[in-house]
Amino acid sequence: MNDKPNLKLGLVFSFIIFSIMFVSSVLTAILAIIFHPNFSSEANKFLWPIIDLSIISIIVGTTISAIIGKKILAPLVKFSEAIMEVGKGNFNIKLDEDKYYYVEELQKMSQNFNIMVDELNNIETFRSDFIANVSHEFKTPLASIEGYTTLLQDNNLSKEEKSKYTDKILNNTKRLSSLVGSILQISRLENQDIIAERSRFKLDEQLRQTLLLLESKWSNKNIDLDIDLDSITFHGNEELLMQVWINILSNAIKFTPENGTIRCTLKKDKNWITTSISDNGIGMNEDTQKHIFDKFYQGDKSHSSEGNGLGLALVKRIVDLCGGEIDVYSECKKGSTFIIKLPC
Repeated sequence: MNDKPNLKLGLVFSFIIFSIMFVSSVLTAILAIIFHPNFSSEANKFLWPIIDLSIISIIVGTTISAIIGKKILAPLVKFSEAIMEVGKGNFNIKLDEDKYYYVEELQKMSQNFNIMVDELNNIETFRSDFIANVSHEFKTPLASIEGYTTLLQDNNLSKEEKSKYTDKILNNTKRLSSLVGSILQISRLENQDIIAERSRFKLDEQLRQTLLLLESKWSNKNIDLDIDLDSITFHGNEELLMQVWINILSNAIKFTPENGTIRCTLKKDKNWITTSISDNGIGMNEDTQKHIFDKFYQGDKSHSSEGNGLGLALVKRIVDLCGGEIDVYSECKKGSTFIIKLPC
C-alpha cells in the first residue's frame, strides 16, 4: 500500500483539529475580554498561565487527535485503494474484517466490501464460463459441418457415403438451430417478469402427450413407465410448460439404462400442484446438483452426451415465472427425482 496518501490525509486531519482548537481558544479569549474588559492586577497574574495552558492544550490535543485520526483514517485509505484495484478488474482483493474491531462501522464496511467483491468475482467467472461454453457449443457442430462438407467434394464417394455425410451435416445443422433457439428463448424469458397468453388446460393430459411425443426414445430402451396422474386443470402458458416436461422427461430417458424405470406422478393439495419425475439412471453427485440449473452446465465435462446445457436452465426460468418451485434429489448410480411445484 502507498503511504503518501495516508500521510497527506493525516496531516489534513491534524490541521483541521489544530484549527478548531486554536479558533476555540481565540474565541474564548475574545469573549473573556468582551465580558470582562477591565482586568484587575490580581486577575492579570492568571492571564499568561491560562494562555500557556491553552497553547499546551492545543499542541497536546492536536497530537492526540492526529494519532487517533491516523488509526481511523488508515482503513479509509486502504478501502479507497481496494476500490481502485476492483476498478482495474482485480476481484480477488480482500479487506481484513477483524482488524477494525474497534469501530463497528469500519468492520461492517469491510464485510460489505468483501461480499461485493465475491459477487463480482462470481459474475466474472460466470461470464468467462458462459463465453467459453457458447464458443464450444458452436465450434463443435461447425467443425463437423465443415469436415463433412469437405468430404462431400470428393467425386469418388459412393452413394451410401454421400448419404451418411449429408445426414451428419443435417444433424449438426439442427443442433446449431436448436442451440440458437434455446439461447434466444432463455434470453427473452430472462427479460420478462410475467407470462402472457395464459389459458386453462389439463395438466395430466399434457404430461401424457409429452410421453407419447417421446415414445420412440423410451420404447427403444425398453423403459418401463410408472404413471400416476390425477386429473388437474391448470391456468398458465401451455406451450412453455410443455417445454418443461419435454426437457425433464428427455433427460430422464437419456440417463436411464435399458430396461430401466421412469415414474411420473401428479398430485394436488391446498396450495400446490406437484409433479414428480423419477428415474433409476446414473444419478448425479452433489456438485452437479448444485449447478444443474446453471446455463451451459453439463455434468459430463467431456460434453460427449447429447445436449447443450440450456434445457434445465430454461426449465428453471419457466417454473420461476409461473411462481413455482423446482428441486432435484439424486444419488450416483441410483437415479434422480425432479419435483416441480406450481401454484394452484
